[in-house]
Amino acid sequence: GSSHAKGIVTEKVGIEAKQPNSAIRKSARVQLIKNGKKVTAFVPRDGCLNFVEENDEVLVAGFGRSGHAKGDIPGVRFKIVKVAGVGLWALFKAVSYTHLTLPTKRIV
Repeated sequence: GSSHAKGIVTEKVGIEAKQPNSAIRKSARVQLIKNGKKVTAFVPRDGCLNFVEENDEVLVAGFGRSGHAKGDIPGVRFKIVKVAGVGLWALFKAVSYTHLTLPTKRIV
């Protein structure tokens, strides 16, 4: 098989972490284009679920555990890498840069 697959986001879901952790891990249900299968994919990083909308085309990759779930997220074996052809990391960095705008000196 291939390392990545494209899919369409069908819904955004929150998955509760396994014990002893307590959190809602932000994920999305994705229908793969190549075979029509529906998988749950994790959306990494803080606030990145805001970039993912329903009916978006996303690029999904494995979690690097060859078909096993990672950490405290039960049953989630994939992660979202790109949204509409743009990397999630790039979107995340662009947002963090906008928060870091320094005040400009005003010459009076």
